[in-house]
Amino acid sequence: MREATTKFGGRWLSIPRALWPKCVCLLPAKLARMSLHSNRKRRADAARTFNMKLPIHQIDAFTSEVFKGNYAAVVPLDSWLPVPLMQAIASENNLSETAFLTPNTSGGFDIRWFSPITEIAFCGHATLASAFVLFKRFPEREQIELHAAALGAFTVRRGPRDLIEMDFPQRGVEPVTAIPDELVRGLSIRPAEVFVTQQAFIALYDTEHDVRAVVPDLELIARLAPRDVVVTARGDQHDFVSRYFWPANGGKEDPVTGSIHAALAPLWSDRLGKAKLVALQASRRTGVLHCEVDGERVRVSGHAVQYLEGTIEVPGV
Repeated sequence: MREATTKFGGRWLSIPRALWPKCVCLLPAKLARMSLHSNRKRRADAARTFNMKLPIHQIDAFTSEVFKGNYAAVVPLDSWLPVPLMQAIASENNLSETAFLTPNTSGGFDIRWFSPITEIAFCGHATLASAFVLFKRFPEREQIELHAAALGAFTVRRGPRDLIEMDFPQRGVEPVTAIPDELVRGLSIRPAEVFVTQQAFIALYDTEHDVRAVVPDLELIARLAPRDVVVTARGDQHDFVSRYFWPANGGKEDPVTGSIHAALAPLWSDRLGKAKLVALQASRRTGVLHCEVDGERVRVSGHAVQYLEGTIEVPGV
């Protein structure tokens, strides 16, 4: 017989006769090392394939009806995920924004917002959606403090008639004398006046009809990045109306943009001589925002309704 067989781990191994003396001592140790390496590899493979399960809510904000207002996903977390993973989740959701929440040491929550293509400094409708989710989770609380890097601390409250109120700092507005050519050519109707904020150019029109009739050239408007473009006018049935275009930062036309009303509300408050205003965002889905200017603060309120609640599975970290 030129070779022998031995069984190890359920497998039969063939051993040439010339190697028998060496194998008597070496084979068990070598096979043990092979088994240890195999176990380590299996554990590493298992770690790579581990998925985290995270809760997710999809909320329609600034509306009391599903399929209207602006949609946002809300993902409550115990601690922050890596930024590339949060961006990947937002891209997979492919909604206007995805908001992520983590509890902080002051008893409130830190909040971050991501569009499908980038992290956003401030998002009003996803904040309203987040407040809706938090008040469902904590029904005993009447107000919750949120914190964002660009805004600092601010408060969301339960309001009358099932409204949710957000208290934001005013966003400064400056007149523009030299209007960028991309803005003039990017809007099919020339605005009467133009203002600018850190977030967007504000194109002011004489009538609501003009705002509804504007056709944007999104390629030209994208060249105004990092700023977006909002068109606005006094409303026929609301105090003012607006539409919001943001091709460089997330999409074509935003259904409802809560954040820009921290600038629009003070602008129209000065022009109309009133502190409380009701605004309509005249997108295809439409949305209604209740605004109140109080010194250097702006309270923006709206309704919200849940469309979806579920679980997402993402790679473990």
